[in-house]
Amino acid sequence: MEFDAVILAGGRSTRLGGVPKARLTATGTSLLDLTLKAAGGARRIVVVGPELGGLPPQVLRCREEPPFSGPAAAIAAGLAALAGEHAGAGEQAAGGPAAQTLVLACDMPRVAAAVGALLAAADGPAEGPGGGRDGVMAVAPDGRTQPLAGLYRTAALQRAVGDAARRNALEGGSVFALLASLELRTVPVPPGSTDDVDTWDDASALGVSDPGPGRSGNGRPNSTLEANGEKPG
Repeated sequence: MEFDAVILAGGRSTRLGGVPKARLTATGTSLLDLTLKAAGGARRIVVVGPELGGLPPQVLRCREEPPFSGPAAAIAAGLAALAGEHAGAGEQAAGGPAAQTLVLACDMPRVAAAVGALLAAADGPAEGPGGGRDGVMAVAPDGRTQPLAGLYRTAALQRAVGDAARRNALEGGSVFALLASLELRTVPVPPGSTDDVDTWDDASALGVSDPGPGRSGNGRPNSTLEANGEKPG
């Protein structure tokens, strides 16, 4: 199956004291690199977020407009970047974007297992009403769905983005609202594979830390930063 990938790596990380999630590490690898590896089967990948440096040369980068306008706007920016890249890539991209688009947030260190389940489900026989003709979305064992771990039909996702843009609903819009018109099937994924990092307690539970200067080994701000009031939000 051919698919492109949109990786969301923006956001203010308020509850992490502004530390970019993409730069956090698990087992010595940044969360962004882990997500890129999880999406490694994609034909083309675009990372949506601020310039962090170190991206492989074949990976595209763009930014949602305006910056920090939320994940729905980021998905729209990623799709536009992929469409623009394909349009300018000559014969190799004559067929346009891939039929499927994998959408991933960069703050799920174990998401590779979820991606495997999504790809297997998309390749397998359709189940349920309509078979989820517009794509598949991860659902954790506790029943929580994760739209930022989903494989969507590109044309349907583009249509949803276009509809939201016409309603001025991209900026600050939720991904669930963006996808509301799509016929999706939920796919059970392995335990922990969609657990994400929103707080330092989440980071600790997932073995994630910040290797940046001025940080302690457990990923929390050190005592000097805390004394200056720079606590995670």
